Amino acid sequence: MKTRIHPELRPVVFRDRAADVAFLTRSTADSARTIEWQDGHTYPLIDVEISSASHPFYTGTSRVLDTEGRVERFERRYGRTSAARA
Repeated sequence: MKTRIHPELRPVVFRDRAADVAFLTRSTADSARTIEWQDGHTYPLIDVEISSASHPFYTGTSRVLDTEGRVERFERRYGRTSAARA
């Protein structure tokens, strides 16, 4: 590895604002905001909108979209074309 070309890897706390969960991990990201972690040390804090703690795919709370009746609703709104009737 070449020296002095890679960004510094350091501990950073990512806080999921939707689930109110925080993760301590290593990252090259930096922030002016800090937070005191459970071990008593202060780390840079980065707020994220969504993470594995709040994403529907990872939490198993994903919604199933109702696709039944979409074609009928489209045909009711816009009618059938003459090519579709033949």
